[in-house]
Amino acid sequence: MRPLLPSRDVVVRTAETLAVGAVGGVAFETAGFPAGLVAGAIITTAAAGLMGRPLMVPNGLTRVLLVTVGIALGSVVSPATLGGFAVYPLSIAVLSLAILCMTAATFTYLRFVHGWNPLSALLGGSPGALAQIMAIAAESGADVRGVVIVQTLRVILLAVGIPAGLALAGLSQPAPAEGPATAATSLLHLADLADLAVLVAVSLACAFAFYRIGFSGGWLFGAMIGAAALNGSGLTDAHLPWWLADSSMVALGAVTGSRFAKIDLRLLFGYLLAALGSFTVAVTTAALFALIAASLVTVAPGDLVVAFSPGAQDTMMLLALALQLDPVFVGAHHLARYVIVSLGVSFVADAIIRRQARNAADDPPPQE
Repeated sequence: MRPLLPSRDVVVRTAETLAVGAVGGVAFETAGFPAGLVAGAIITTAAAGLMGRPLMVPNGLTRVLLVTVGIALGSVVSPATLGGFAVYPLSIAVLSLAILCMTAATFTYLRFVHGWNPLSALLGGSPGALAQIMAIAAESGADVRGVVIVQTLRVILLAVGIPAGLALAGLSQPAPAEGPATAATSLLHLADLADLAVLVAVSLACAFAFYRIGFSGGWLFGAMIGAAALNGSGLTDAHLPWWLADSSMVALGAVTGSRFAKIDLRLLFGYLLAALGSFTVAVTTAALFALIAASLVTVAPGDLVVAFSPGAQDTMMLLALALQLDPVFVGAHHLARYVIVSLGVSFVADAIIRRQARNAADDPPPQE
């Protein structure tokens, strides 16, 4: 029988992780860094993890954070937001081509520049579906450590680099006037407890339903869809208080950064060139196709940048919330990317594994 309460070690490590993330998030936000709550939490927890701190956030708490962020994302949807669906098919078609080119370009780089075997190069170059990629790598004999480092470092660099890049290009949104100065506004939202209770209940039910059917990112996307359906249809106009949404962003940023707690620093340096090179190839390819999409559809540049970025779904949606982007547009594209990558990479990986098995069977046994 599993214990109902976490062990003291888990509590201490979780508290340290959240505290480190909070310090970084507040520091970056105070310094005026775009999406500072997220970027600061990621950087400080990643640095602490690489220095050997045993950081972690339990799965149960991570799910709570995902649901909370999902509700916050869905709450910003309005009936007017849903009017942009007309441009989605065209930009998603461009994204589909971008995914194929990103995967091929990164595969080629890892395969021929760094000498990775075909399966490891494919999994390391996959632009997303990290959980599935790691499962395939663990079961197939691929270079798991290399794939983990390349994939994880790409997510971290995107989470920190996108806000900074948008700010340098003058494309970032102004920070919302939320916080203690507008606490009265948040209290007004809380006053309508009926709407808020309905929002939370429906979002949580949708999140659980998506999780039960095995939907990738179900806790976040299910909650987002539930909240978006309520607010987008005009049935409610409820929002989470600013302090809860901000705290969840910081904590989920800490979850992302804590992935580096399991990576040895010397091992990271050994794969650093492969990670940085493949990141550059993937981002350059994504940027080219984002420019193509920008010439075909009328969408805010920041929305296109995050929608076409080859990062983890939860992290990219967290950026969408922190940067005040259109969560419906960004979410639709990352869901499409997940489906394309999951089906495509699984099919190609299976073909590579079968080919390796045939080659191994055709090789003559070593003579004694």
